[in-house]
Amino acid sequence: MKRVLLGDIAKISSGGTPDRANPAYWGGDIPWVKTGEIQFGIIRDAEEKITARALDESPAKMVPPGSLLMAMYGQGKTRGQVALLGIRAAINQACAAISPQDPDDSRYLFQYLAANYENVRRLSNSGSQENLNAELIRGIPIFYPEKTERQKIADILGMWDEALEKLDALIAAKTRRKQALMQQLLTGRRRLQGFGLPWVKSKLGDLFFNRTENNRLDLPLLSITADQGVVSRESLTKRDTSSEDKSKYLRIAPGDIGYNTMRMWQGVSALSTMEGIVSPAYTILTPSARIDGRFTAHLFKLRHTISLFHRHSQGLVDDTLNLKYPHFAKIEVTVPNDVAEQRAIAAVLNTADAELGRLRQQLTALDHQKRGLMQQLLTGKKKVNVQLS
Repeated sequence: MKRVLLGDIAKISSGGTPDRANPAYWGGDIPWVKTGEIQFGIIRDAEEKITARALDESPAKMVPPGSLLMAMYGQGKTRGQVALLGIRAAINQACAAISPQDPDDSRYLFQYLAANYENVRRLSNSGSQENLNAELIRGIPIFYPEKTERQKIADILGMWDEALEKLDALIAAKTRRKQALMQQLLTGRRRLQGFGLPWVKSKLGDLFFNRTENNRLDLPLLSITADQGVVSRESLTKRDTSSEDKSKYLRIAPGDIGYNTMRMWQGVSALSTMEGIVSPAYTILTPSARIDGRFTAHLFKLRHTISLFHRHSQGLVDDTLNLKYPHFAKIEVTVPNDVAEQRAIAAVLNTADAELGRLRQQLTALDHQKRGLMQQLLTGKKKVNVQLS
């Protein structure tokens, strides 16, 4: 099994930042890439552009298309991410440009470095801020089979990337369609066939009761999330910060809506299909006979409604804003007077959500399969058939 160091098969360099105070350097037509734009994929444009003068007089470095870019430092998960450069662009000092001696190696090295992202991150310097540098990147060990096999591996994994990209684009399109449906159906701009009664303005306090039942230690601990809804606390991977004393935890029942009192202005609410207890940091709402919970679960995600929640939240700054039930109850919304229409609207939006859920499951499964294939092909555990012409 042949292994080489990245520095043996590629040149590693970096760029720089033109003087921000010099307007002659900015607003040109030369793309200037920063680390935040290095995300696994192909870079086809940059947020900022510099001038030819900036390129001549500053440390910014021009990099040809086909090069690889790696983020040497950055916030969160940025450090260690890699991308293929699909354009001629300049880069800043936090980007490492990886220029293979054999240009045909770009796609293979992209797949290899992406697969070894966590290992690359662990190479970072120790200290107050963990960063990569050119020397560390040169020392990355690379599994390096014969050229025909490298190209075949890149072709195979590239096909998976293409499938993932298409599925991701489909999800984005379906998400936009669902958001447009929400905007139309939840505001009455578009009416479903068979419904013609007027919509009415109501205070949320007239539509929901505040469930304050506690001391139910016989019930399981649940959590309310922004993207997964109401889930078992055990299903979450994040650290459990709940209090040992659960006597003040609130009961939530199927059909209730729970919301994060401190984050309702960010739209953190969900309809529950489970019975359990949640932290007192949440507010629990039980729908009255006048309102359908599934309808309002969607209504509470509408941008206009979230804006109302923000406006009625109490606190000096966003970090301290809270929307307790008495203030929530005063908010007015316009809803169908016919509960049957509310349910019909909810059914349409639930169908859209179900379709998105299936597509996201497919994306997750496809990504998992690709990662398994990368583990096999990029370590030599599985050989590819290379037909010589």
